[in-house]
Amino acid sequence: MSNQKGSQPVYKIKEKKNVYAPMRDGVRLAVDIFRPEAKGKFPALLALSPYGKDIQHAIPPQGPGSFYSFGSLEAGDTNYIVPRGYAHIIGDIRGTGKSEGKYKCMFSKQEAEDGYDLVEWIARQPWCDGNVGMIGISYYATEQLIVATEQPPHLKAIFPFDAPGDFYRDSNYHGGVLNAFNWLLWRQVAIRDFALVSPEEMSPKEFDAALEKAKSNKDLLMYSWIYQTLETPPMQPHFFDILMHPYDGPFWQERSSCARYDKIKIPAYCGSGWWAYCMWHLTGAFRNYLGINAPKKMLIGPQAFLERPFHQYHDTIIKWYDYWLKGIDTGIMDEPPIKLYVMGIDQWRDENEWPLARTRWTKYFLRSWERLSTEPETFYPEPDCFVQQPPIMTSKIQFLSYLTPPLAEDVEVTGPIALYLYAAIDQDDTNWVISFKDVDEHGSERLLTAGWLKASHRALDECDSKPWQPYHPHTEESIEKIEPGKIYEYAIEVRPTSNVFKVGHRIKLEIASIDLPEGFRGIRILPPYHIVSSKTTLHKIYRDEIHPSYLLLPIIPKK
Repeated sequence: MSNQKGSQPVYKIKEKKNVYAPMRDGVRLAVDIFRPEAKGKFPALLALSPYGKDIQHAIPPQGPGSFYSFGSLEAGDTNYIVPRGYAHIIGDIRGTGKSEGKYKCMFSKQEAEDGYDLVEWIARQPWCDGNVGMIGISYYATEQLIVATEQPPHLKAIFPFDAPGDFYRDSNYHGGVLNAFNWLLWRQVAIRDFALVSPEEMSPKEFDAALEKAKSNKDLLMYSWIYQTLETPPMQPHFFDILMHPYDGPFWQERSSCARYDKIKIPAYCGSGWWAYCMWHLTGAFRNYLGINAPKKMLIGPQAFLERPFHQYHDTIIKWYDYWLKGIDTGIMDEPPIKLYVMGIDQWRDENEWPLARTRWTKYFLRSWERLSTEPETFYPEPDCFVQQPPIMTSKIQFLSYLTPPLAEDVEVTGPIALYLYAAIDQDDTNWVISFKDVDEHGSERLLTAGWLKASHRALDECDSKPWQPYHPHTEESIEKIEPGKIYEYAIEVRPTSNVFKVGHRIKLEIASIDLPEGFRGIRILPPYHIVSSKTTLHKIYRDEIHPSYLLLPIIPKK
């Protein structure tokens, strides 16, 4: 989004498919090469995933909502990239598509090393000038991060858009709650040959114990497709490995770039959108931007699903790589480091830091009669309650609501959000599902963001927690047995947002314990849902003087 134009389309495209690049152990990866049909050498942009290189050009560009807009078409627009003087290389990772070897679940150490080898192979080709970047969103973007941690000498910059940074917290276990969407997502992987990670990294005794524990988990057994996965792992080997690792630990650390941000020494342009594909990607964008210590930028766009095949933001991508791979001053590095789309007023805005330095952190207290107020409760010590039956008994979601009065002036909320909740339950565990909404003067609701926390995962890492962003270890050692009837304080991270609540609108907080496949109330953009409790549970929310439950909001004052 620089004011200066990037490279213009002047080249025709020359393609060569099913080229095999050797890895250090002799395994060959299959790639398709699209490059300018001209003499000379050009920089290259590598796109690497397990979704199948061949399908990336099997479907022409589709309009929003097209039936043929397959979600995994994320490698980038060759017809935009190559005419502007770049080679576009699309590859199948090890064990998928037409590549050799075994697939060892997502983002393994082996996968990162293969990325290193492939970058260096590309740099040696006669049509490459030795400058390599990477491109693509979601899996393609996360691949950029893990390859960058290996520090291949010819990888000069990356553009990880929609890339989880912590694969436990950002993607698979939101607040310790298993993200059920993963089962559907990983069905798209074009596996050719696979290796189950769990039996390899565990002793037979440990593996049998972990499998038995999963098979005896009544919450998991409510879902027939999870039962099938546990009984026949080859049906969904990647999801099976996810099920076998319900706590943070070495399995997730190997696959999370956040554990090795200090290894990323090259420029990185991070980004996402305010909803970001079932909440996989949004927190990753902020985590990556804040964690990488190198020239960097960040863009957070509207609350929308990027179209497939992926083609958005290519002007920014080309300007980024023109600067870092071609040495052209496009002006992109003269811009402020952060560009945000502010919902409610639908405007782009530049910022210099995150959270914003001018933030007024404001407590909005939960009050009686469904009120949300900057003044704490002084009466009504009785708690608010709801009872939730499991999905095997009902599809109705029970929840509590808390709303501000209609606003007398515009109020901007931009930044991370945290809910500090005093609550008791009559079972040994539950899940807290939080929704944060904008309600207009006619009562229409717009979901802005959400948060989750498994009650037994309530323990905090005091060193890494901030008031606006609680951080939970999620290790097996940190799990806490919940005593029925006892009041606990739960610090719940709610994903960041940016929204102007207009005059007459109301800020709304909803507290539930389940979400379902048909989606969140108030949004239709790829709703997430999670594995929830199999027990009917009474939830009591306390908000008295001794237990001041509150929502911490980042209020941005008017300039």
